[in-house]
Formats: sequence, structure tokens, C-alpha cells
Amino acid sequence: MFLLAAGLVVLLCWGAAAAGWVTWPAVGAWVAARTGSIAALLVALGFVGAAGWSWARGVRVRTRARPRVALSWWVVAGALFVVALVSWGVTAWLLREAAFAKDIAATRVDAIKSGLTIGAGTGGVFALLLLAVRRQWHAELTAQDTVDDATERRVTELYSKAVEQLDSEKAPVRLGGLYALERLAQASPTHRQTVVNVLCAYLRMPYQPLEPEPPRAVEYTGGASDDRARRVQEREVRLTAQRILADHLRPGSDPQHPAVTFWPDSTLDLTGAVLIDVDLSHSQPGTVRFDGATLTGAARFDGVTFTGEARFDGATFTGAARFGEAIFTGEARFDGATFTGAAQFGETIFTEDAQFGGVTFTGNAQFGEANFTGDAGFGRATFNGDAGFDGATVTGAAWFGGATFTGASQFGGATFTGASQFGGATFTGAAWFGGATFTGNAWFGGATFTGNAWFGRATFTREAGFHTATFTKNARFDGATFTKTARRACFADSDIARSLPVRWAPDDGSGWLTVVASDGGGGAGGAEGAAPTVAEAPPRPSPPATDKTT
Repeated sequence: MFLLAAGLVVLLCWGAAAAGWVTWPAVGAWVAARTGSIAALLVALGFVGAAGWSWARGVRVRTRARPRVALSWWVVAGALFVVALVSWGVTAWLLREAAFAKDIAATRVDAIKSGLTIGAGTGGVFALLLLAVRRQWHAELTAQDTVDDATERRVTELYSKAVEQLDSEKAPVRLGGLYALERLAQASPTHRQTVVNVLCAYLRMPYQPLEPEPPRAVEYTGGASDDRARRVQEREVRLTAQRILADHLRPGSDPQHPAVTFWPDSTLDLTGAVLIDVDLSHSQPGTVRFDGATLTGAARFDGVTFTGEARFDGATFTGAARFGEAIFTGEARFDGATFTGAAQFGETIFTEDAQFGGVTFTGNAQFGEANFTGDAGFGRATFNGDAGFDGATVTGAAWFGGATFTGASQFGGATFTGASQFGGATFTGAAWFGGATFTGNAWFGGATFTGNAWFGRATFTREAGFHTATFTKNARFDGATFTKTARRACFADSDIARSLPVRWAPDDGSGWLTVVASDGGGGAGGAEGAAPTVAEAPPRPSPPATDKTT
């Protein structure tokens, strides 16, 4: 490579001279007149090059990168340029001096030979220098490998010792192992995920939560007392492991400049784990798996940004579960989960699909102002308490087929951009859809409304299907709007058909009603009013109560 580059430089110089582009004596005279300036410039360039090389070497050392063995192309090119410049300058100067000799021809030949010899010598000096640099890099490589090996051995020893401490029967020893792993992960970013995996594995170990402490009057046997003491200590160890994870998953108040203690993109696998008073609020984990986990006490995920997939399939929340203002950038899955206490998902953002199929909400479920960018699946879900979806936005399909709403269900002001499926749903309490917007098809076929149903001021852009639906109490569509592209609503075999406004006339006996309003906008319950059997709009239920003290 070096010889090829040198030959290329010589060839270029010869070509320039042969073409008459360069007159060497004239160039030599110009250089001789500025020898001092050129020398100063070369010295300055040398200093700049040396400083740049030192800086680059320092960066490599600080980032613990492996030193490069091969020389950079710009180093070789710079050396060739200096060699060519020296050869050319010396030769030009000698040729200029040869013009004053007696035998000009012989002197010019000697001048050329001398210039080439000096150039070759300069090249030899640079070759020795580059060889020395290459050897130095080899030495640095060997030293760096030695340091890396020693560091890796030390990390392995610390890791092994800490893991052994977690197997101790003494709680203080286990706590020491947890803190040792934390220090190891903080000092060595490449081992952070490994440490996180160990902490998650520890939390996945079988554990039986403590029962409430009995009255002091009850006397303990020695064995029972010792067992409770061990479980109390184990509880503290587990809470410490949870706190370590939570502390290092929070980026701090400024996401653009995260805290030095933040461990980004950490993946949590807590499948089947028993967790106590989990608090991951305002954290930023990667992919998380809580499938089949039991979260005892309050579970705080409010303000969390899930940067990967979040899975809570089959999880059990024994206390209040808070996901308010959380952001799910990946798929969110809660299929088959059980929420014993209140479930708070207000103002939560679901960027991809959100699956809540078969979920049981024993307490109140609050999804007010939630934003579902993908599909929202609540098929066969059970809402034993109040269900609040006020102001929610569902951009994809909304699936509530077969869902059971025992308490009040509020969808007031909700926006359904895609298809809305409420077929077969059961509304035992009051169902409030006032002011809701259905841009896609809205299907309530086979739904059962045991309580009052209110669709006043709702907007149906496309077809609205209520065939075979059952309305036991009041059902009002006062002020409902059907746009020009949705002039029909299906109430076939629905016992509400008899109490619709008289201007909603059946079309050819098929059960599809052609919506005709006096204002031409498709409004229901206009000038003709509702049938006498529907007296007043049902009172709007109170918003689901949210326990903010837990």
C-alpha cells in the first residue's frame, strides 16, 4: 500500500512536468524565497497532527475502545505528501544551483540523484516512525486487553458473590447482595440488563404475602412466630428489590438530560411474580411482562412510558391500580386480568392496540379522556362497578361485544372513529352515550339495556344498528344526528322501535328506518317529538368515584 501510494505521487509529479504544467526551477526559486514560512507551516501542521492524534487516542482510551492496529489512510497519505514535498523542494533547489556550474548537464543529473536520495532518506525516517507508532499501538492493544480481562474477572467475581448472597437464609446478607448488584450495574452499563434479570428472577421466586397481624392477645407458638418473622424480613428484601428497579427506571424531570442513575431500555420479566405495593410511577422501562403476576396493595403506574410491549395478561391487582397519564408506545395486553380495586386509566395514551378482553373490573374503571390510537378490545369484559369512558378517543375499532356493565356506564363525549361493536353487551345500570360521535358503523345488535339509555345529541356518521336490542326502561335519542351518509338506523325486532319519533318511518317493512328530520340534518326527536311512552331523559349518572387516597 505504501509503495503504491509513493508510485502514484511520483507518477503525478512526472506527468505534471511532462505536460509543462510545472517548471521545477521556477517552483524551486519560489520555495527557496519562502523557506522560513514553509518550514514554520510544516512545524505547525506537525503540532496540529500530533495534538489531533493524542486527542483521538485519549478518546479511545476513555471510551475503552480497542486500539486500532492498522494505520489510518490519512497518516500514510500525510507521510507521502511530506516525503514528496521534501524531495521536490531539495531537487528544485539543487537544480537552481546547478545552473551556475561549469558542467550544467552533469550537475543537473547529480542534483536529481541527490534530491531523490534525500527523499528516500526522508521516507525511511517516516517509515521507522510509523513502524514505532504501530508497535506502540500493539503495546496499547495488549495493555487494554489485560485491563479488560482483569475488569471482566473482577466483575464476574463480584457478580458471583452477590448472587450467592441472595441465596443466604439471613435477610441482611440478601440485602447486601441486592445493593452489591446495584453498584455493579451502575458502574458497568454492559451488565445492567443482566442485573435487572437477576432482580426480576428473585421477585419471581415463590412468596406468600403476609396476612394482617392478629391481635396481641393471641399467643404465638414459637414456630409460628419465627415463620412470621422470616416472612416479614423477606418482605423487606422484596420491597428493596422493587425500589432498586424503580429508582433506576426513572429518567428524572428532564427526559432530554436523564439522570446518571437511569438505566434506559431495561426489560422487565416479572411473569407470575408476587409484588407488594408496586410503584413504577413516572418510570420509562422497555418491554415489560407481568403475565400472571399478583400485585398486592396499591399498584402505581401513573405517568409511566412503556417504550416496548406491555403484557399484563392474567395479572391480578388486589388494590387500586393507577395507570393515569401513562403512555403505551407498544401493544398493551391485559387479557384476562382482574382488578379488585379501582382501575384508573384516565388520560392514558395507547399508541398501538389495547387488549382488555375478558378483564374483570370489580371496582370502578375509569378511562376518561383516554386515547386509543389502535384498536380497543374490551370484548367479554366485566364491569362490576361504574365504567367511565367520557371523552375517550378510539381511532381504531372499538370492541365491547359481550361486555357486561353492572354499574353505570358513561361514554358521553367519546369519539369512535372506526367501527364500534357493542353487540350482545349488557347494560344493567344507566348507559350514557350523550354527545358521543360514531364516525364508523355503530352496532348495538342484541344489546340489553336494563337501565336508562341516553343517546341524546349523539352523532352517527354511518349506519347505526340496534336490531334485536332490548330496552327495559327509558331510551332517548333526542337531538341525535344522522349525517347524510347515514340516513338509516336499524331497530328491527327492537322493543324501542315503537317509541321512536313518528318522523322515523320504517322503510319497506325491513326494519331499517329512514331518518327524516324537519331541519334536514337527520336529528331525532325534532318537531314531532318522542312517543308518549318515553317521558323524560334519564338522569345522567355521577362520574365513577376514584379513590385518590391510595
